[in-house]
Amino acid sequence: MIPHINLEKYGVSFSLKQCSGFGVDPQACLRWLLRHGWRRFRIMSYWNEHEKTQGKYDFTQLDWQIAMVEKAGGVITLCLGVKQPRWPEYHWPSWTAQLSSQQKTKALLDYIQAVVERYRDKDCIVSYQLENEALLSNFGREIEIDRQRLRSEYTLVHELDPHTPIYMSTSNGWGVPVRRPIPWGGIGFSVYTTMYQKGAYRRTVQKPWLHRLRKWFIRYALRRPVFIHELQCEPWGPKAIWQMDAREQDKSMSPQHIMRNITWAKAIRAYPIDFWGGEWWYWRWQHGDKTIWQAVLQSMGK
Repeated sequence: MIPHINLEKYGVSFSLKQCSGFGVDPQACLRWLLRHGWRRFRIMSYWNEHEKTQGKYDFTQLDWQIAMVEKAGGVITLCLGVKQPRWPEYHWPSWTAQLSSQQKTKALLDYIQAVVERYRDKDCIVSYQLENEALLSNFGREIEIDRQRLRSEYTLVHELDPHTPIYMSTSNGWGVPVRRPIPWGGIGFSVYTTMYQKGAYRRTVQKPWLHRLRKWFIRYALRRPVFIHELQCEPWGPKAIWQMDAREQDKSMSPQHIMRNITWAKAIRAYPIDFWGGEWWYWRWQHGDKTIWQAVLQSMGK
């Protein structure tokens, strides 16, 4: 039996939309992650999946994810808001296109309230992530940045569930929060080392010591917890991952890349570290390649 992965140190994101892209059964994928020891998850509450018609909520797909993790004794960070992990970043229901800005805000707040009220009594929900890189202005579709709306969201969630920490993530690999809301639950930042931009693969010029400096500022100047909410452990290439062959995928994320990234992230010493790429590991495993998962597992244990 595979021992549980230390949930105080490591977690993983899980997305129904990413499973759909890979063409894999999401329940089988989540079971695989649980079977291989994961007990800390970041799970999405995509607005356009659970309120396809205004005012009519269907949380069937979210219910089973939470129930499966809960049954296994795991814990969950539940993502809230319109901007959540995975493309296209902004997960607007189609019906919001006809709404004014004020009406959109009201509809979003109503949806967030429905989510929080449904799950706030679950002991497995240990934190909320409010929006995802909320102030990042150059990535995604149908981008809308509204700081006042963000503050309203934060106030609402805190009023609905004052006992569960709310965290937010920085707008890019360098950012630190300097304007409200600065959530009391903490700040997460992402670590990406290999990206495909402007027709070429590019390696980050950042070093762990820069992130340690940022960690120090957030922890001691702002007095907030800080951790890595997204560690790149999947490819970033010229196409969607499932549209690239293994050779192209390995240009940005091979077993060697994974081991280097995890070692790099551990040097920052900002725990827990939430990994990005679990659906891809499962997909490669399903295609007979166990080296990706083995690299993840071995690197965590070093």
